Amino acid sequence: MAEIHLTTFIAAPVERVFDLSRSINLHQISTIATNERAIHGVLSGLINKNETVTWQAKHLFKTRQFTARITDMDRPCFFIDEMIRGDFKSFCHAHYFKSADNGTILIDVIKFETPYGLIGKIINSLYLKTYLEKFIIKRNAVIKVYAETQKWKAILN
Repeated sequence: MAEIHLTTFIAAPVERVFDLSRSINLHQISTIATNERAIHGVLSGLINKNETVTWQAKHLFKTRQFTARITDMDRPCFFIDEMIRGDFKSFCHAHYFKSADNGTILIDVIKFETPYGLIGKIINSLYLKTYLEKFIIKRNAVIKVYAETQKWKAILN
């Protein structure tokens, strides 16, 4: 199983960063390059515990669908989304939020496993892990811009 661990500092209150991170609308803005859109389940607003969303996007030269459920949540400390349908053998993304003196520390821990045995492990090490890291870094950069400016009001109000 592959694991990604990323830390991002955002100069904004923890509650704002938490809510922006679970916003369907902001997720779609942050993934414009892959034309990601919610097609089933929660289609807009904030996703909550036990709710699902199905995303459709173009990743790795193919249009794909990925359904995730929020399996655990403690606002504003953490939430976990897990794949219930998609191309991975397993996929779990834990989002942790720690209040700091001048903002929020956002920690992403992603654990995933691809099908196809040894071939899948080779794909992970050569390409997929780096691809996913870059995807989350771009997403977090958008969350940071919205949280640190007045743009958050267009998403959360």
